[in-house]
Amino acid sequence: MSTNEETIRALREAIEVSPENLPLRKHLADLLLDIGNYKAAETEYRQALAMAPGDSQLKLNLAEVFYRLAKNSAALVILEELTTQSPQDAAALILYARILLKTGDMPQAEKAYQQAVQTDPTLFDEELENTFGSPDTDGPEEDDDSRIKLPADEFAFVPANDVEQPLIDFSEVGGMDKLKEEIRMKIIHPLEHPEIYAAYGKPVGGGILMYGPPGCGKTYLARATAGEINANFMSVGLHDVLNMYLGQSESNLHELFELARSSTPCVLFFDEVDALGASRTDFRHSAGRQLINQFLAELDGMNAVNEGLLILAATNAPWHLDSAFRRPGRFDRIIFVPPPDAAARHAILKILMKDKPQQEIDFKKISQKTDGFSGADLKAIIDVAVEAKLTEAMKKGIPSPIVTKDLLSAAKTLNPTTKEWFATARNYALYSNQSGIYDDILAYLKL
Repeated sequence: MSTNEETIRALREAIEVSPENLPLRKHLADLLLDIGNYKAAETEYRQALAMAPGDSQLKLNLAEVFYRLAKNSAALVILEELTTQSPQDAAALILYARILLKTGDMPQAEKAYQQAVQTDPTLFDEELENTFGSPDTDGPEEDDDSRIKLPADEFAFVPANDVEQPLIDFSEVGGMDKLKEEIRMKIIHPLEHPEIYAAYGKPVGGGILMYGPPGCGKTYLARATAGEINANFMSVGLHDVLNMYLGQSESNLHELFELARSSTPCVLFFDEVDALGASRTDFRHSAGRQLINQFLAELDGMNAVNEGLLILAATNAPWHLDSAFRRPGRFDRIIFVPPPDAAARHAILKILMKDKPQQEIDFKKISQKTDGFSGADLKAIIDVAVEAKLTEAMKKGIPSPIVTKDLLSAAKTLNPTTKEWFATARNYALYSNQSGIYDDILAYLKL
């Protein structure tokens, strides 16, 4: 067994013990990328980004993996975000140039490359210089959408998403009482009492957009919503929709909606919806705008009936979402999902510790010491405490239960990950809140 294989095996074993250990998972993903195991690297980077959605290096590395796997559209979505947020990120610009070149957008590729080299001259690339220096390229023919046109029937889309029936319901969700009540009014009550809603001409269905800092339970709540009403559940991510071939992303999205419509009642959940529904003014090419127009048409049910189709979406960056998604009949309920309060943290900790060996844990005391911690942060506290107990058990040869002191000690080693998100959200709430959409953030921050 090679050194790399031994290291990968050791890292996987360590992650099994501590699945929320971000540095371990990043190390494993980087190693898999280095040795060319791109599919496995994609899985690990996605898992890492679920824990740290704002990590720009993780995003760049995932874009590199997409590039290696020829998932150019998915890579472009990430790189457009990175280069917009950090115009001087030379490494992102170089990769961006390579992918733009693959898709046939020579002018933008050259512009990105020149900007990268001006920022960091050490990134000079002889191959790219020669390509841009020559009037002829071997790249695909350029079109208005900067994507390759191929016959659609050669790439027939078969939805890979499983339509599942979740085994969890609201009883498994700690806190979030206001949010649960909003979902009951919008989704649950119409299904349980359709005759009352019909009397007022209110259709069963519609959309709710949840936004807030990462790790606060938006995805978990969506799955629990389906479980609460015994509905089917479909979760849609970027990789389920985006495709480099002209028109295929729109077709993929339509097929996913059709699958959900054929499985009603069904909760169709879009995670990171801002990546699929970013503001159309942010797109350089019409391809992204066409996908957004398709998304809006599906939400409106222009060529189909959405009765019984319940649409939930989550985003950490609502300010990037096209305003058209917030019109009535689409995502007309926009709900802020804050970090759990003390009572919710108490409930979450009890749920997370349910199957762990424990002894007389003072959950109230721990919840008071973890102000601002997200649900994911609370899980990290437990993972750190478990790691410490495992180390202790290895030395003593005897496992011992987790006690209050263990969790308090673990909490001291961690900081709430929500702080960075609120630093960004605060600026939008103060200076880009003409419609009052971010009033909940201002209220939470007491501004």
